[in-house]
Amino acid sequence: MSFSFVDLWASTGLFARSIIVVMLLMSLVSIFVFCERLVVFIRSRRASKRYAEKVATTLSAGELKSAAVSGVDPGYLGRVIEAGISAFKSSPSKDEQFTIETVARALERQSQREIQSLRRGQSVLGTVSSTAPFVGLLGTVMGIVTAFEQMAASGSGGLATVSAGIAEALLTTALGLLVAIPAVFAFNFLQNWVDARAVDIAESSNEFLDFVARRFRIAEGSQAG
Repeated sequence: MSFSFVDLWASTGLFARSIIVVMLLMSLVSIFVFCERLVVFIRSRRASKRYAEKVATTLSAGELKSAAVSGVDPGYLGRVIEAGISAFKSSPSKDEQFTIETVARALERQSQREIQSLRRGQSVLGTVSSTAPFVGLLGTVMGIVTAFEQMAASGSGGLATVSAGIAEALLTTALGLLVAIPAVFAFNFLQNWVDARAVDIAESSNEFLDFVARRFRIAEGSQAG
């Protein structure tokens, strides 16, 4: 028999075909999730850079006001800093400790929301990368069973008798690995990207808290003078 994909598909049974279809669907889902996350990451990082440039200008001038533009996405970084600005404005201006703690909590809450949002879809890639080899293994086992059934039906154990079942088993094994390996790379890439953005958010939040603390020190110095 020929070992082209069309011939292998024609020689496989219903169960093996269902395994192949499931793995192809898993591959399509993982590709879609990875591409969607890439688009979201690129847009959000660009928006965060634009916001950082704007807020840096206002903070360097000693002002504390929103740098977000209505109707424009400020990115993950902008949403975190905007939460801190809102908390600062709603806190008692004379209570330094309470204000700093309130701002810190607001920054932490929004940071967790943003990181969780950036991690959206990673569970799908993790599931595909961990389960695809086992789905392929299930097809492999059924292919071996098919080979033994063919051997029993023919009453002989020649290679020609069991070749269809073995080919079916190897095909599902190969597909399982082809689906899992790219999903593992995609998962690790996205995980590292989110970890790096979490560091950026933490650093920016600490810088904003330092600015709030310096603002109180300047205000106290002005009153003392």
